[in-house]
Amino acid sequence: MPTLSYSTFPILSLAIWCPVFFGLLVLATGKDERAFFVRCLSLLGAVAGFAVTLPLVWQFDRHAHGMQFVEKHSWISLFHVEYALGVDGISVWLVVLTALMTLVTVVSSWSVIQKQVAQYMGAFLILSGLMIGVFATFDGLLFYVFFEATLIPMFVIIGIWGGERRVYAAFKFFLYTFFGSLPMLIAIVYLYLQTGSFNIFTWYMAPLALNVQIWLFIAMLTAFAVKVPMWPVHTWLPDAHVEAPTGGSVILAAIMLKLGAYGFVRFTLPILPDASRYMEWFMIVLSLIAVIYIGLVALVQKDMKKLIAYSSIAHMGFVTLGFFLFENITVDGALVQMISHGFVSAAMFLCVGVLYDRMHTRQIADYGGVVHVMPRFAAFFVLFAFANCGLPGTSGFVGEVMVILGAVRVQVWIAVIGALALILGASYTLWMIKRVLFGPVANEEVASLKDIGVREFLILAVMAGFVLSIGIYPAWITDVMQVSVADLLVHVAQSKL
Repeated sequence: MPTLSYSTFPILSLAIWCPVFFGLLVLATGKDERAFFVRCLSLLGAVAGFAVTLPLVWQFDRHAHGMQFVEKHSWISLFHVEYALGVDGISVWLVVLTALMTLVTVVSSWSVIQKQVAQYMGAFLILSGLMIGVFATFDGLLFYVFFEATLIPMFVIIGIWGGERRVYAAFKFFLYTFFGSLPMLIAIVYLYLQTGSFNIFTWYMAPLALNVQIWLFIAMLTAFAVKVPMWPVHTWLPDAHVEAPTGGSVILAAIMLKLGAYGFVRFTLPILPDASRYMEWFMIVLSLIAVIYIGLVALVQKDMKKLIAYSSIAHMGFVTLGFFLFENITVDGALVQMISHGFVSAAMFLCVGVLYDRMHTRQIADYGGVVHVMPRFAAFFVLFAFANCGLPGTSGFVGEVMVILGAVRVQVWIAVIGALALILGASYTLWMIKRVLFGPVANEEVASLKDIGVREFLILAVMAGFVLSIGIYPAWITDVMQVSVADLLVHVAQSKL
């Protein structure tokens, strides 16, 4: 069982409940006639929520094994359910990323949302705390509670502030993810009955037969595959992205897709190592289908948001591929890809949001020559597009090339297919950029566009800073992960297969 390093100060509890508290406070005190006060209070909550996660980075011991900043309290003593929190090198960056992207969302939505501002901001703050709870808990039942609770704020965000088909998209999002998670609940209950505990580290030691592990693997796969989302259960994501407001798309892409990927690396691989090995080729094939087929689908999209949504599915295919290659470099690369995708995809959606706020259309054909009237914006959009292509020097290159390098050790043909996916990514991304930004000014609406202001510039500059810093010096991310990844793979290597 991993070692537990207890915290004398409840940093993780603050990271979870600080944004939730501010979210409830915004809902209780905010009204549209006091919109400026609501925005300021929301900003204060987002800043506080981000600030309390920073000690996790400063005080994290990258050489230590096991969970750090641990908090454990009895929650439902009759069933041995605990309020158990902790982070390791796999989860710590995801906690910080969640808090940071919540802050970015609040700032980016500052003047965009004009009605029901308190409800909008409050939903994002509450969602932030719930998502951090997913990454921070190591009690199985508490994980499920947080995992499912995240559906409610996002359902509301899409259903109220979304586009014309928002109700359809919200219900599709909810039904896919909710019913996909029900088999996981059955698996959690089964593991509890076998071990008498909901502590996932106790489950790591459970002696489960291969046939039992396979059934549990399938149960967990239904939940995590939908959330990632993997092909063929991906169809809810493009609809959700297209209809969601910009802030909703940012959080969906940057954080919520990571909940499923995190489930694989925290639950499936260490709890079910035999089944994970047994099913590895099935998972590799599904991942490769995602990176190739979905890339081809992205090539024919006419809506910028839908193109980026399909791009997200393809990039997350590299994450699941890296996990199930069972190499240190591929798992490290998959985790880096999760962090990188959080910045790159969120930045791409923010750029689309900038254009949509000015012209109220996302159709690629409605644009052209934007660089002539919005040069500062165009510079950022091109940078993020290059990162989305996996250009060396950007964060998008680091994770994907680590997965491809590791794939060479397993099977060369896997690496070749992965490299083809990079070509596809460059094709659809640059095709979009060419038609939107370059060429002559397409029409009077484009000619009247105004370049980004100070607030938008600062947001995109922050995103660009992280994209470049990870691309130029990824060690500040990978060094934190390596011990935890090595421990995970040592456990999986004990598989009998």
